[in-house]
Amino acid sequence: MPRHHAVAIIPGDGIGVDVIHEGRRVLAHLAEVTGSFRLDETEFDWGTARYFAHGSYMPADWTTILKDFPAIYFGAVGWPSVPDHVSLWGLLLPIRKAFDQYANVRPVRLLPGLRGRIVGKGPAEIDFICVRENTEGEYSGVGGRIHRGTPHEVAIQDIVFTRMGTERIIRYAFDLAVTEGRHSVQSVTKSNAMQFSAVFWDEVFDEVAAGYPAIKTQRYLVDAMAARFVTHPESLDVVVASNLFADILTDLGGAIQGSMGMPPSANIDPTRRYPSLFEPVHGSAPDIAGKGIANPLGTIWAGQMMLDFLGEAEAAALLMQAMEAVTSAGTTLTPDLGGMATTSETADSVIAALTTLAG
Repeated sequence: MPRHHAVAIIPGDGIGVDVIHEGRRVLAHLAEVTGSFRLDETEFDWGTARYFAHGSYMPADWTTILKDFPAIYFGAVGWPSVPDHVSLWGLLLPIRKAFDQYANVRPVRLLPGLRGRIVGKGPAEIDFICVRENTEGEYSGVGGRIHRGTPHEVAIQDIVFTRMGTERIIRYAFDLAVTEGRHSVQSVTKSNAMQFSAVFWDEVFDEVAAGYPAIKTQRYLVDAMAARFVTHPESLDVVVASNLFADILTDLGGAIQGSMGMPPSANIDPTRRYPSLFEPVHGSAPDIAGKGIANPLGTIWAGQMMLDFLGEAEAAALLMQAMEAVTSAGTTLTPDLGGMATTSETADSVIAALTTLAG
């Protein structure tokens, strides 16, 4: 009998709707060809259309609605008619915070057959993991504005680092390095300029690192790490950084993976008390929404990470093989990867590869 997993589906806005549709098709086919699992999906229309209709992105009891789902499959949020800080704080950030999804895991890997942006650096060189602190730091939401509209206007945005939050994300990065057979962990701060919060992070990093003597460590300033992403990606194994720094760096990671349509993201509560959320890194891309040309591979990859999290390791491995077969062939890639395939055609090619691999 197949194992059943309840999954909340939130397509959201823009191309989120397009790519989640294709991701669901791929995951459904994977369930059929393996026969090992089923995803019991419940879809929620939480996005900008709901915001305009009801004044909020989610209903007031959204935590009660979602709390019993082990996983959430999420598309994107945002639309030009709503300021980004309203949409992000209206949907995605509240979910991350309320469900303590403190570990944001983002692989930076150039799949075989794809042309990266760095001359001389291929799949062997671009293969590392970014671990982002996901609930505090620069995105803590602490601050305010006074004297609005006057020459004396003041805006304050506080950065909050707690010992618990800092230690647990750094420990998560080291544990991930051990689990994944990685040999080093790189920490990213800006401690030459941020003499309190960043120096505190450095101190906690050294304390945690002492418990993992077999794992090598390096510390980088964020600007130096941005350069290293481009010049020496092969020197990186597991990169751990604060909410803002890792957010920015992983967009650069998407660029060296070939396209922002490629990188997946897992927002994890490692305790599994609450749901974890899986999504592509890209945004809602209103300029190409509904045109059938958005790259679904990042979303399919996020689905692969979701299956792995749910304990479906064999199915997740098969899906990764299918994605690699599609990128290696290079015949059904979307325009962002230099091809001419549609969103659906790319998903169809993954489905076809799954059928072949499943025998």
